[in-house]
Amino acid sequence: MAKDPIKKAKNGTYYFRANLGYDFTGKKIQKYRSGFTTKKEAREEYSKLILMKPEELSETKDKMMFEDYILEIFLPWYKTQVKLRTYENRLPSVNKHFPYFYKMAVSDIEPIHVQNWQLKLSKNLKSSYVRAVQGLFSIAMDRAIVLGITTTNPSKIIGNVKKQKPKIEFWTKEEFEKIISLIYKEDYYQHFLFISLWFLFMTGMRIGEAAAIQWEDIDFDSGVLTINKNLYYKNQTNYRFVEPKTKSSVRSIVLDEGTLNFLSEWKNIQQNLIKTNFVMSYNGIPTQKHTLAHAIDRYAKLAGVHRITIHGLRHSHASLLISMGENPLIIKDRLGHEDIQTTLGTYGHLYPNSNFEVANKLNGVITFKEAKQNYDSSPKNQFTVDYIRNKKIKIVQ
Repeated sequence: MAKDPIKKAKNGTYYFRANLGYDFTGKKIQKYRSGFTTKKEAREEYSKLILMKPEELSETKDKMMFEDYILEIFLPWYKTQVKLRTYENRLPSVNKHFPYFYKMAVSDIEPIHVQNWQLKLSKNLKSSYVRAVQGLFSIAMDRAIVLGITTTNPSKIIGNVKKQKPKIEFWTKEEFEKIISLIYKEDYYQHFLFISLWFLFMTGMRIGEAAAIQWEDIDFDSGVLTINKNLYYKNQTNYRFVEPKTKSSVRSIVLDEGTLNFLSEWKNIQQNLIKTNFVMSYNGIPTQKHTLAHAIDRYAKLAGVHRITIHGLRHSHASLLISMGENPLIIKDRLGHEDIQTTLGTYGHLYPNSNFEVANKLNGVITFKEAKQNYDSSPKNQFTVDYIRNKKIKIVQ
């Protein structure tokens, strides 16, 4: 039994996609129609297209509404193309910003419409976020071209907003010392906050990596921490381990003795109250980033230092290593970057005096005695002869 081509959209209207053979060039003919109030209306239009000749079909233009295309065609397809967490992270942006075009047909969206939308977004949003949203819109329009719903991608015609290098926010060693000195470890919850902030600052882990760390990932004998997973956290009952961000994210880093002592102390206190494998947990479930973000906000105000994001603790670790003179390659491996360009591109500006330091190190590094006679018996060229002659003349004078 053949599938019914008439589908019901989430907004209650009906739509269909009709496969109508091939045109004279051999190109597959597909037609989309949407926005029908009743299923009967949609079926009548579908039957009308079925009876049309190929040359007549080539003259008809699809007018699929952007809303129907996104909700019924693009999003179901896009969900199969990316990781589930990526889809769920980007879906809110689609639902928030794509409705700007929902009342337009896909084929009617022009560069001027995209430019106006781009300018509207740029008024209150960071350029990096606008670039990401427009990039997703561009993917949707490219897919519409593949499906024959439109012929051009207006987003690519006008281009994306200019990429701006983000400001790297971090705490210096002295600023972090002010923060950590205010956390009262005798209080169980504050002890949890202490170990969480310390763990992030001293390892440079991403929050998803740190939240996923289990006690068995820490070898207290060798001091090695194994990072091989991420934590996807939606709510207190919906969280799971997922693959790391990149292959380079799978890594092992050595913990300093102080951090190992703090972790051992926390493990004893934690395990006496709750049973959990999560290192960064005070109640048996992994911590969520909002908990730590609020803590950072509170203690930054108490300490009188500027507030940073949770990711800023990762930047702080990199900054600390740079201030200690560590090799960028070591920093790259510790942070789990895919290549050294990522490390230098992100933190290169934190080496403001590196050229002067290099110059100081190079000064006097080569020792030699100046030659007192000519050891080269090769033929002399004109410039050598003239130079020697002129030098002798000046000496005689």
